Amino acid sequence: MPGGGDEESDDQLLGADSRARLSCPSCGSSHVAQVLGDNGGISYVCTACGHSWS
Repeated sequence: MPGGGDEESDDQLLGADSRARLSCPSCGSSHVAQVLGDNGGISYVCTACGHSWS
């Protein structure tokens, strides 16, 4: 790979890849967004069907 100093960006990509494995329990879509809830907790929203869960 050109550049040689890409280890940090590779780690960030791995983190994004592991989050992308989430799927909506309602429709099964992998189009899931992570959002902060009202009380500071983390929730998820499917951008395909609108289902939300935590």
